[in-house]
Amino acid sequence: MLILGGFGLWMLAIPGLWIYMSATATSLHPNPQEAPSVVQSGPLPRWEDAVARGRQMVRAGLTGQNLPGLSVAVGIGSELVWAEGFGFADLERLTPVKPKHRFRIGTASTVLTSAAAGLLLERGKMKLDDLVQTHVPAFPGKQWPVTLRHLMGHMAGVINDGGDEGPLFGQHCDTPVEALPHFTDSPLLFEPGTKYRYSNYGWIVVSAAVESAGGEPFLKFMREQVFEPLGMGDTIADPAPDVQADASMKKNGEQVTFYFPRFMADPKYGPGPMRELNYSCYSGASVFQSTAPDLVRFGMGIQNGKLLQRATVELLQKSQQLRSGEDTGYGLGWDLENVTLAGKQTVAVGHDGDSLGGMVASLITFPEQGIVVSVISNSSYADTSTLAVSIAQAFAESGANPARK
Repeated sequence: MLILGGFGLWMLAIPGLWIYMSATATSLHPNPQEAPSVVQSGPLPRWEDAVARGRQMVRAGLTGQNLPGLSVAVGIGSELVWAEGFGFADLERLTPVKPKHRFRIGTASTVLTSAAAGLLLERGKMKLDDLVQTHVPAFPGKQWPVTLRHLMGHMAGVINDGGDEGPLFGQHCDTPVEALPHFTDSPLLFEPGTKYRYSNYGWIVVSAAVESAGGEPFLKFMREQVFEPLGMGDTIADPAPDVQADASMKKNGEQVTFYFPRFMADPKYGPGPMRELNYSCYSGASVFQSTAPDLVRFGMGIQNGKLLQRATVELLQKSQQLRSGEDTGYGLGWDLENVTLAGKQTVAVGHDGDSLGGMVASLITFPEQGIVVSVISNSSYADTSTLAVSIAQAFAESGANPARK
């Protein structure tokens, strides 16, 4: 009877909690048109209509999803044509989001690390079919051989973290290899090359390989070889290696406050402060903070051949094949999707970023149209991907032209 009674109370508590959360949920932006916004610079006359449409989409998304803030940027060809922040960077202080505000980009960090690997491939410092131990001797032998291609294409069978319960969030790592003991003792889940299964841990190993082949600390290589050449001055590690610099940047308000849905992983019930996290052990899998304009600069630089050779970009962005011949729909750090823009089927190439199991960022490039879009939120479980594609649609219908070189 006690067991049955306890079970009954538990069953009553669930709908009661749902009713309470629904009743106490607060709309952060009850009027979409009154949500604050800060523009980096006015759009060129050619893009005024597309920006006006995109602005309405963002305001609707901000209100409909009940998100604290969003940052949006769009590039056409090699030009940043729109950058604007919406909503609040900090709900307590009601600080408006500015395009210069940095957000966590979560697993969207992968495309940045992929570019670093591409540089080393071009320089002959690594090969895709190298065994991982060639560059990361600390990675223990497994029941089957594992290559860099397997890891970069999520075909290695390496276990994944536990999402919001991942054990590495409570650790600090000065180098990628320091994270390996936390997950490399587990056997592979399948023979590499036979299945596709996303693994953040796999990209920590790739980061260790980049550090080894590059001959310098991973974060230094990323800053000097990837970020600086592309003008990505606001992209940093989370936390910054320099504690004083990290504290200074937070004081100066360049970093948003991060939030997590307080109920059912759904922002509509309102946000709560995200717990303290340390992404240092995740390295190139999730460690970076960035701005929407910086991510667009990266996307344009990749598509325009500013950082990598065209053949290298095509190699990284080509869908991998399993041993069965089946396409995975994923390249070497890049996700591939077929979408319709301006009435035509096209390929979208980019990556969504998850933080604590929920989406926080999307970087999507549309090579055939020369469009690059980035949307970032300071709340986990934001649907930034759908919003990014809708914005791209507005610019495609306004006449964006192919810009591949």
